[in-house]
Amino acid sequence: MSENPFRGAQFLLSTPDPTGLPADTGAEIAFAGRSNAGKSSALNTLTGVHGLARISRTPGRTQHLVVFSLPDGRRLIDLPGYGYAKVPESVRDHWRDALERYLGARHSLRGLALVMDIRHPLTRFDSQMLDFCAAHGVPCHILLTKADKLGRGACAQTLLSVRKRLESSSGVLSVQAFSAKSGTGLDEARGALAALLTHRLRPSAAR
Repeated sequence: MSENPFRGAQFLLSTPDPTGLPADTGAEIAFAGRSNAGKSSALNTLTGVHGLARISRTPGRTQHLVVFSLPDGRRLIDLPGYGYAKVPESVRDHWRDALERYLGARHSLRGLALVMDIRHPLTRFDSQMLDFCAAHGVPCHILLTKADKLGRGACAQTLLSVRKRLESSSGVLSVQAFSAKSGTGLDEARGALAALLTHRLRPSAAR
């Protein structure tokens, strides 16, 4: 296993609105996905810090933008889960607005890790997120989580199917199978996301 580029990640702050985030300087990557896709487990495994991101039995519990800092000053941003949580429409509207303002205007954002359950990839909400990223020039790396739930053949077939469905998508996209439980794809994910952190700033015209 290669060296972990996210070693030493620590909780920094939590805010319900992008205006409460740290100063828009430096570099950060964000994690997004449906509320039951395993985003918190992926974050914990990628950083190697057990319990860094809270894992709840109730999907949609994370309702804030949660910031984790790395020792070198760069950041990981855990975005609110979407599309599943049983919350009032007003709360969903607030989440949607916060996500759009964050993804569309954050200069330090280098890319997005989009988490999807490999058994249910590319839902309507996932597709909307991909379209939004493409429109705003946000590079995206897709983690098809819970790969341990499928056999090797089914996992490979699903990965191939998703890649083919993304061939016509605009923007910078990459996709892989991942399992927080078994460690499948861990080194690949760390490498891809560490590379996103060094990605050049998006042109202001893309906003």
